Amino acid sequence: MIKVCKFGGTSMADGTNMRRVADIIRSDEERRYIVVSAPGKRYGGDIKVTDLLYETYRNIQKHGVTGEAFQKVANRFCGIVEELALPFDIKEVLKETEKELLRERSEAFAASRGEYLSARIMAALLNVPFIDARDVVKFNDAGQLNGELTFSLLKEALKGKRRAVVSGFYGSDPEGRVVTFSRGGSDISGAIVARAAGAGLYENWTDVSGFMACDPRIVPNPQQIHSMSYKELRELSYMGANVLHSESIFPVREADIPIRIKNTFRPEDAGTDILPTSKYKFSGRTVTGIAGKKNFTVIFIEKSLMNAAVGFAHKVLAVLMRHGISFEHMPSGIDTLSFVIDNEQLKNGVLDEVCDEIRTAVSPDNLRTYDDVALIAVVGHGMSRNVGTSARLFDAIARAGVNVRMIDQGSSELNIIVGVDNSDYERTLNAVYDEFFSEQA
Repeated sequence: MIKVCKFGGTSMADGTNMRRVADIIRSDEERRYIVVSAPGKRYGGDIKVTDLLYETYRNIQKHGVTGEAFQKVANRFCGIVEELALPFDIKEVLKETEKELLRERSEAFAASRGEYLSARIMAALLNVPFIDARDVVKFNDAGQLNGELTFSLLKEALKGKRRAVVSGFYGSDPEGRVVTFSRGGSDISGAIVARAAGAGLYENWTDVSGFMACDPRIVPNPQQIHSMSYKELRELSYMGANVLHSESIFPVREADIPIRIKNTFRPEDAGTDILPTSKYKFSGRTVTGIAGKKNFTVIFIEKSLMNAAVGFAHKVLAVLMRHGISFEHMPSGIDTLSFVIDNEQLKNGVLDEVCDEIRTAVSPDNLRTYDDVALIAVVGHGMSRNVGTSARLFDAIARAGVNVRMIDQGSSELNIIVGVDNSDYERTLNAVYDEFFSEQA
């Protein structure tokens, strides 16, 4: 079986960690193709290499020089190579990189150099070929991944190579200019390589031993999730479980390739398996996990006979679209419609403008807003199989003395989302976790 491994920024933070990564790769002959991130933070207060490279770009734009920020980048990579005692001329590579930064004058190119340099070093450490994502990961003119071309180029580049290292996070457009993924970049790159290689397993290595059933910063010692479906991952990641970005799974999801989350610093831990529908077996649990996020605003609209007014929702959505606003959820009733929107999109007077335009567009009987709302999602395939799940959820919230501001449940019965005041978020999360996990193994 071919395994594709992606290692995150913490795993690549320094020479000691990179050596640990190399040992993990060499310990399993099936670990064939490796995707790496730029070096992350080594300690609290440290600066990620990618952030330094963004600062480098700003220096070039303002002053025409790479400045102190790039010197810090160079020092970081020189330190890594020195720590590894690696016969690799990193100073020459850095000198050429600085020239390219000044020539390209591109924010995406600058940001991509952390992954590029990290992958060059890892390839040298493993003594395997380096594959530049610029040559094999292709975007169209609109900045969207050209999947067909990318998979074809990657498959050809990997052919005949026992092992290889591919840089993550970026690719190039039809003109050869570097383009970066917007979110979860290196995770997406890893999934793309896994699909192109026809992998039997995509291992995503990070600094945690998989998904927890709830946020360990809020719920003490939550249980680990040993396996989940792609759909459960999508729901939990979207709602704030940040181990793996929800959008990064689509290349492997389309090819039914399982994902395994592993801990670089505890490789003996089993991790969490994320399985396609064809391979997923119901675990017997009512709830797989609980996740949530704070700081939302709810726009509540009420109008009699709304259900008979053709195009009502379309007119409201047109207002949001003109302002470039996306919504998280849209609970509705026969005469009511609500939009749950991240507070960040409604700052600096935007909320008032949106509400005024909605009033003009649909003349509601009532329009009001609730701010500082937290959303909590209870996720699991088992909820549709167990009678009384909703009753247990709301009983637990009531016992905690919390008032529910909003309820939303999808027709798939995979999740139930409740809205509470920000101030009640932690208390609600603990109460719901205790209800569903206090007696589960």
